[in-house]
Amino acid sequence: MRDADFFRRWMTTAGAAVEREADRLTELDSPIGDADHGSNMLRGFTAVRTALETEPAAAPGAVLALAGRTLISTVGGASGPLYGTLLRRTGKELGEAAEVSDEALRKALYTGVGAVARLGGAAPGDKTMLDALVPGVAALSDSYRAAADAAENGALSTVPMQARKGRASYLGERSIGHQDPGATSAALLLGALADVADAE
Repeated sequence: MRDADFFRRWMTTAGAAVEREADRLTELDSPIGDADHGSNMLRGFTAVRTALETEPAAAPGAVLALAGRTLISTVGGASGPLYGTLLRRTGKELGEAAEVSDEALRKALYTGVGAVARLGGAAPGDKTMLDALVPGVAALSDSYRAAADAAENGALSTVPMQARKGRASYLGERSIGHQDPGATSAALLLGALADVADAE
């Protein structure tokens, strides 16, 4: 069973991964976006860390809901609403339980990913964060590490795709050959989850 501390560690570990990879995320965003994905995500997860330190969240669901609200209010562009929706919807699904099972987290994340798909009107193959999230969450039934690996492979799979959603879709065929920054940051999020689970 996973308690609120586990989820706090997940969010702070994700923030550390974003900080480490912020320049790379911006580099990936430069040819097909606004060249601000790294700085936006870094600002958002820095704010999440501060929020978790100042606002007590006693349940796993509350931790994710707080993180989601914070990302929505601090991250520019589409990333804030999309990541915020992912975490808020997952948190809402977990409810007020003080501890949650791995299976409950998998189901809640599945619901969260569905909410992201509806909000963005996207599907796997559109060259978005869903290309990492969908296979990643599907692989959670095997293990957290399998989920991280599947998400990473999903991010890599966006390179030959032509973007059909988001800013990159305006480029048409010129979006081919670039790894999607949103899928890359989504893989970081699931990688952080695996790291925290491995350290338990």
